[in-house]
Amino acid sequence: MSEKKIGEVMKFFSKPSVAAVKITDGEVLVGDSLKFSGHTTDFTDVIQSMEVDNKSVPKAVAGDFIGVKVSDRVRPGDEVYKVMPD
Repeated sequence: MSEKKIGEVMKFFSKPSVAAVKITDGEVLVGDSLKFSGHTTDFTDVIQSMEVDNKSVPKAVAGDFIGVKVSDRVRPGDEVYKVMPD
């Protein structure tokens, strides 16, 4: 499995367990696997849904700020990678 950096965590909301992610490169589709990596963060989640401006969207591209549900805590500055099947 290869990984490609696609963005960075901007903010984390603990109650809904949602990460606000800025997409800096490429695109993300619902169903993609994203790896969250940082000083104390290291896990992979499959994206079940994502939102841009509080609207559900099937895909996001570079420049978008998306909200995605995450299974663990993330921190601002954590890097986000798209996991690509080989």
